Amino acid sequence: MADKVLTVCPYCGSGCQLHLLVDKGQVIGAEPANGRTNEGTLCLKGHYGWDFLNDPQILTARLRKPMIRKNGVMEEVEWNEAIQYTAERLSAIKEKYGPDSIMGTGSARGPGNEANYVMQKFMRAVIGTNNIDHCARVCHGPSVAGLTYSLGDGAMSNSIPEIEHSDLIFVFGYNAPETHPIVARRIVAAKQRGAKIIVCDPRMTETGRISDMWLPLKGGSNMALVNAFGHVLVHEGLYDKRYVEANTEGFAEYVDSIKKYTPEYAEGITGVKAADIRAAMREYAKAPTATILYGMGVCQFSQAVDVVKGLASLALLTGNLGKPNVGIGPVRGQNNVQGSCDMGALPNVYPGYQDVIDTAVRKKFEKAWGVELPRKKGYSLTEVPHLILKENKLKAYYIFGEDPVQSDPNAAELREALEQLEFVVVQDIFMNKTALHADVILPSTSWGEHDGVYSSADRGFQRIRKAVEPQGDVKPDWAIISEVATAMGYPMSYANTEEIWDEMRSLSPLFAGASYQKMEEQGGVQWPCPTEDHPGTPYLYKGNQFSTPSGKGRLFACEWRPPQEQPDAKFPLVLSTVREVGHYSVRTMTGNCRALRQLSDEPGFIQISPEDGADLNILDSEIVAISSRRGRIMARAQISDRVQQGATYMTYHWWVGACNELTADFLDPVSKTPELKYCAIRLERIADQAQAERDVHESYQKIRRQMNVQEAVLSDKVTR
Repeated sequence: MADKVLTVCPYCGSGCQLHLLVDKGQVIGAEPANGRTNEGTLCLKGHYGWDFLNDPQILTARLRKPMIRKNGVMEEVEWNEAIQYTAERLSAIKEKYGPDSIMGTGSARGPGNEANYVMQKFMRAVIGTNNIDHCARVCHGPSVAGLTYSLGDGAMSNSIPEIEHSDLIFVFGYNAPETHPIVARRIVAAKQRGAKIIVCDPRMTETGRISDMWLPLKGGSNMALVNAFGHVLVHEGLYDKRYVEANTEGFAEYVDSIKKYTPEYAEGITGVKAADIRAAMREYAKAPTATILYGMGVCQFSQAVDVVKGLASLALLTGNLGKPNVGIGPVRGQNNVQGSCDMGALPNVYPGYQDVIDTAVRKKFEKAWGVELPRKKGYSLTEVPHLILKENKLKAYYIFGEDPVQSDPNAAELREALEQLEFVVVQDIFMNKTALHADVILPSTSWGEHDGVYSSADRGFQRIRKAVEPQGDVKPDWAIISEVATAMGYPMSYANTEEIWDEMRSLSPLFAGASYQKMEEQGGVQWPCPTEDHPGTPYLYKGNQFSTPSGKGRLFACEWRPPQEQPDAKFPLVLSTVREVGHYSVRTMTGNCRALRQLSDEPGFIQISPEDGADLNILDSEIVAISSRRGRIMARAQISDRVQQGATYMTYHWWVGACNELTADFLDPVSKTPELKYCAIRLERIADQAQAERDVHESYQKIRRQMNVQEAVLSDKVTR
């Protein structure tokens, strides 16, 4: 009889609880638990995404011992040598170039909140810089910036379970069935209860198929459409005048900004019919409760923060905040991307979203940590290549639980930047593309092998629990970082994750009452939770008290700006990155799960319209060549009637079909989030398909050899 260990799924931000089934020290299965957000259900990844713990080496190999690059070759060493070498190199670079020459990352991919707290403390108290960031920068960074400006908190205003009780769900640039299947279940349940569904997306998504209204806007036209929505609400008198007068500021400026964005004017930019723009807002305005859900189709543009503010303004105009079953929901992608932000793994805030340039806040942390702290905001993760190659400001990079070579735009430039650095530390559970550039590799425990806390997308703290003993000479992330800190002359020692958690909440008023005990008793705690007797907060802004300086919501609109790279005769198509239901992030976890691997494999797919397929003489499932101004890759064509002519879509999980070899690193000026949803490409048919298949297979095997996959496994074929 297998033992059952209650924990939280390590994949998307839905925060589903599950039981890991453990027999003889090995995970053999997973079952859904009755968690607050999933209520006894799981998606494919929840059911089958545990297998990577057994290290089947389908894609890459677990890291089992520290390694140091000696004479150009990575060699296994003992922990003492690895820790001492890392500490000495970081100390020398800090002494020679200053603390701001060192960059560090947090990790949203499994280590937990406690490890992220320790990492940001290490960068600030030991290194002496605010150069700490993580993958929220390439996804929901605009949510943090935009919602903080408009409402005061950079997170979902309401809870995931409330979605199915909303009277209208307004989905903008978000494909829940592929990214958050459990959230998609809530949308379906709402539909069954009679809710209206409105979807804004260039592609016909699964949610679009069940919607009452689908608005197929052109890629990159988000701001123009959101402005037109506001124009309809104001000029047709559909907005809640009393609510706006009592609870918002900036209305006159807002009205002036949207003045020219009539539905007819916006139709010329967005391609959405003026009548449909009006109809959508009439439905949204009259619904007793309405919820906005959005995703990467909003955030991964160079005007993303503006659009987030604009969407928040729609909720403010209609009074859809401060009560149950309403609000605005940036549904976080990775399992703990909300938590990594909560813990201050960002260059501008300490844990609990406390500003690093606030003198009183800084002094509080200085007193607690016993050291003087930096006074200026740090660098963002997406600025790293430019800071290395153009400005020569960064000399070392401590990469903790991230794989930027796979996940960040313009991969070739990033590889060049890593090679130019004097020192690169990679701390992770698997070999990956970034680790190929490391000077030191520090192997850590994985989800399922350590305790901690995750934050779900709707601000819910939940416990993760150790199920099995780790294999190999590995350590928990927080312990590794603490040992490096101690070796650098700043003693850092914790007995367990609860001790770290209690230190964090003693310094973070938003989280002060969210103890391990309360999480155990309640199953989870949603922040804000300011005191020990506070149960947590299912929805924000009760009584319409916003967390902005004035206590009022801030309305915002501005001019639409087109994407920064446009198609031309040489690169006539537009590429957008998307996700796939069976895989996660850089795929080192799900790619090493046997059941999930069967769903799809290298080189991945590029979705194209039937019209473009016919024009280029490309058949479904053929290998094609794709190029941009930055690189060239191969992928398998997927002819789809969901796609508009001129647009293409690729999932970013693949190694051979790595779409980030193509993507551009144009950034939103506020959040520094890259425009991963829009770049110009060329698509070419490959005449010799047999040779193309061989090339894909050989490329895949070459990468796997680089990842230390055993030779016995390399005979495995690439799955069609």
